Amino acid sequence: MPRRLQPRSAGTKGPPGTTAAASEAASRPHALASGDSPASAKPLLRWDEVPDDFVECFILSGYRRLPCTAQECLASVLKPTNETLNFWTHFIPLLLFLSKFCRLFFLSGRDVPFHHPWLLPLWCYASGVLLTFAMSCTAHVFSCLSLRLRAAFFYLDYASISYYGFGSTVAYYYYLLPGLSLLDARVMTSYVQQRLGWHVDCTGLIAAYRALVLPVAFVLAVACTVACCKSRTDWCSYPFALRTFVFVMPLSMACPIMLESWLFDLRGENPTLFVHFYRRYFWLVVAAFFNVSKIPERIQPGLFDIIGHSHQLFHIFTFLSIYDQVYYVEEGLRQFLKEPPDAPTFLGTVGYMLLLVVCLGLVIKKFLSNAEFYSKK
Repeated sequence: MPRRLQPRSAGTKGPPGTTAAASEAASRPHALASGDSPASAKPLLRWDEVPDDFVECFILSGYRRLPCTAQECLASVLKPTNETLNFWTHFIPLLLFLSKFCRLFFLSGRDVPFHHPWLLPLWCYASGVLLTFAMSCTAHVFSCLSLRLRAAFFYLDYASISYYGFGSTVAYYYYLLPGLSLLDARVMTSYVQQRLGWHVDCTGLIAAYRALVLPVAFVLAVACTVACCKSRTDWCSYPFALRTFVFVMPLSMACPIMLESWLFDLRGENPTLFVHFYRRYFWLVVAAFFNVSKIPERIQPGLFDIIGHSHQLFHIFTFLSIYDQVYYVEEGLRQFLKEPPDAPTFLGTVGYMLLLVVCLGLVIKKFLSNAEFYSKK
């Protein structure tokens, strides 16, 4: 997923933390002087040869010529730029997940056809996963078309992540949460009485949670997109940390699974869910570390411009986290199909997703209509 550009102070031109590099580069003539023609511009540029809005923190070289045509953007995925592996580290997972979901829907050997209501939550989840990787690839490839289009692709990338987060919650709600003892009123009432000595009927509390989980996740998805779009303005000093925190918020919808493992024997009852759930969150913690710390390029600016910088590592570990998630969502689907409760409704699954698309579209339109949100970062 694309990264926000760090602002540079008025006295120092260049990525933060590269004062030495700035003094060295300041002594060199710019390749794109005012009299230079586009044809004479070298294919890859340094940070001091592109507009401030396009400079990435601690990345000194490997920038594409600005503005690029769509054809040049597509051709750049086969050239060693600082965006090339950002594209491939999500394009290859996109193909892998596309193949995975095609097998689940059409080649699984189940008696349930792909259009059956029981599979509607899986369609919501699959669309979120595929859209996230597709928008990430698109944003990284076409981010140098123009300043406005760059902002538009960033906003769409943020929106696709929120869409994926809500799609995950829909899949959890139908395939995973019904099998938890934590959300069984009889089990929880007995548990509270035995462990705490409280005579409390948990029926109402659990019913309230079930009724609110999807609406709350919906609001969080919209709010997260708004916060990430606003983080591209000067008011936000730590955009990477903010976005990482914001995108962690929807993951709180999976708290019942974590509580289940603490209060009950989830490892014994559902070892697949236990192992892959916690391994997924380990990958997410590692991904967040690289996204916020900007290691290793922070330690040695310029050395990891093309291969090995933090955003590529961030992509790899987010892919691993979603891979584990797909595994236990598929296992939850198998358990669901053994004793399916009431079939999910179209409005309660696809209807929610379509409404979210409309809301996220309105958010993006609002930000793009305000020049402040695409002229600074």
